[in-house]
Amino acid sequence: MKITRRGFMKATGVGVVGLTLGQLGLDLTPVEAQAYGMKIEGAKEVISICPFCACCCNVLMHVKDGKVISVEGDPDYPVSEGALCAKGAALLSMHTGKHRLEKPLYRAAHSDHWEEKDWDWTLKRIARKVKDTRDRDFKKFNDEGKRVNRVESIFQLGTSQMDNEECTLAHQGLRGLGVVHMDHQARI
Repeated sequence: MKITRRGFMKATGVGVVGLTLGQLGLDLTPVEAQAYGMKIEGAKEVISICPFCACCCNVLMHVKDGKVISVEGDPDYPVSEGALCAKGAALLSMHTGKHRLEKPLYRAAHSDHWEEKDWDWTLKRIARKVKDTRDRDFKKFNDEGKRVNRVESIFQLGTSQMDNEECTLAHQGLRGLGVVHMDHQARI
């Protein structure tokens, strides 16, 4: 967006006038409501759940033409009363942001650039690396001779982008491989 000095001055003036009128007792709520209403006009409102923590706050999503155009907290939800934490407030930009990666990127060892790869190649490579590491480092017995059936050379750090069900699946899958070192960073 290109803004001129004159445009900047006009916008600043309008902002100062608006703030001043608000301070003098002029109720700007109807204007804000109308402006917001124009943004979501014709959109379908869908109640969903924020996936980032155990609070599971309700969020109101507005969908137009198959795309999410607005996300806000649900004022009727008793835990948050419509407020969202930083992660919940970022739901819209997480799904629509221009910086969001949509294809796997791979950087070979000692390389200085990233290459786009398809999902089939990426998933096969990850599976092969995990299998090779598990086969190489699997411990059936510990130093005392007790059966432990574990892999100590693989670590998983969960992400706050995963919901509770995805975390459960990841945890169970890794436990099935014998992985014992896992943590989750949703509260970091």
